[in-house]
Amino acid sequence: MKSGFDNEKYLKIQSEHIKERISKFGDKLYLEFGGKLFDDYHASRVLPGFQPDSKLKMLMQLADVAEIIIVISAVDIEKNKVRGDLGITYDKDVLRLRDEFENRGLVVGSVVITHYKGQESAKAFRKKLSRLNIKTYVHYTIPGYPSNVALIDSEEGFGKNEYIETSRPLVVVTAPGPGSGKMATCLSQLYQENKRGIKAGYAKFETFPIWNLPLKHPVNLAYEAATADLNDVNMIDPFHLDAYGVTTVNYNRDIEIFPVLDAIFKGIYGDNPYKSPTDMGVNMAGNCIIDDEVCKEASKQEIIRRYYTALDDYAENKVDEVEVNKIELLMQQAKVTTADRKVTVAAKDRASKAGGPASAIELRDGTIITSETTSLLGTSAALLLHATKYLAGIDHKVKLIPEEMIEPIQNMKVTYLRGKNPRLHTDEVLVALAMLSLNDENCRKAVEQLPNLKGCQVHTSVMLSEVDRKIFKKLGIDVTCEPVSKKQKSLIG
Repeated sequence: MKSGFDNEKYLKIQSEHIKERISKFGDKLYLEFGGKLFDDYHASRVLPGFQPDSKLKMLMQLADVAEIIIVISAVDIEKNKVRGDLGITYDKDVLRLRDEFENRGLVVGSVVITHYKGQESAKAFRKKLSRLNIKTYVHYTIPGYPSNVALIDSEEGFGKNEYIETSRPLVVVTAPGPGSGKMATCLSQLYQENKRGIKAGYAKFETFPIWNLPLKHPVNLAYEAATADLNDVNMIDPFHLDAYGVTTVNYNRDIEIFPVLDAIFKGIYGDNPYKSPTDMGVNMAGNCIIDDEVCKEASKQEIIRRYYTALDDYAENKVDEVEVNKIELLMQQAKVTTADRKVTVAAKDRASKAGGPASAIELRDGTIITSETTSLLGTSAALLLHATKYLAGIDHKVKLIPEEMIEPIQNMKVTYLRGKNPRLHTDEVLVALAMLSLNDENCRKAVEQLPNLKGCQVHTSVMLSEVDRKIFKKLGIDVTCEPVSKKQKSLIG
């Protein structure tokens, strides 16, 4: 696993760039943090070497002047939208984020519920926050947003929103995920602050798309794949090209909203300090890539993983085929197919030979190990045992968990818990392995290898149970599945 990104350089020049931007404004700066403020696993996957908490480390350097606003869309609350990387809903993530920030000494000023139309689920969430003594505000859906500038920049537009009370010169606006309404929250506050005689500025910290990489660079294509559900599209910034004659990359939502920002800034200052959406940004990630080929390959693999996620979601009727088709197009642009994912090929080959479910894992050294379903173990459970034995140097023929120990567990699952599948899942195998490690040296060695599975790649020939998905995530393994039920029947025709 080669590094393609200089994280130390990034921390240095990025924090300096943000401080420089803060100094350019008067009373207050609203800094929109796009993507994940920490736990940015997408960035760490497509830019090997990028640390998931890099943006948080930078923010902590500004902790004495900063406060945080967490934004969540009422639409996402109503849909019970889930963070794919953590497997928790956005409303739960708001509380998790608040705790994480405050545990690190950062001030969380409030939570803002956007796209509010009186949804009952949003009302209930606001009451819950109130019981926790968390200040909460609501911002409404504005008809014609973002094109109806006259309405947006009026008392019936941003003026209708609740004014967010803040106390520090740097206000960081973040959210559990994209499409939450962070930028609109910032712009609304500019309007509201101006009414109160406060001169406020705005800047945007968005890691992707990377403005100084080519439009069709795999890193930028991977961003499109990650936001396929939002129908985001990377574009050449026409405002920047017109103002400076320089080609830069931005995305459709920022380009669409720029006239609104332009109108608001001109209303506040009489002029707009920004000539383009690219000007608004403070992202320096593109200047910290040290091996472009490594980042290209990592991004291509991410696109394939996103494609399988979309296929599985489509098979389970969670998304429509538009999302699948979009990522297929991105794969064509990146010049990759599912055959470029080594574990996919290995798992499908093993399944074909076994005549049943199979899986494959690619370890950090490039070694690929496969497994299949047995009468005792599910294919994922067997795969974890095979992989940890290999890493611990234990002979493949050694049985870590005796059959006489597995059978009582199966009996419990079927007889007493009324389960239909007697085979052990990954969590059950790991618990058994942990118990045996107290007296068995091989089991102890196998358990000690679990941290070395972080960052490894897995593919299964059938869709995983929710239990197995969560275990793989907790181990830090990137997993993909064929959109096929365990009965080997395709759910997508």
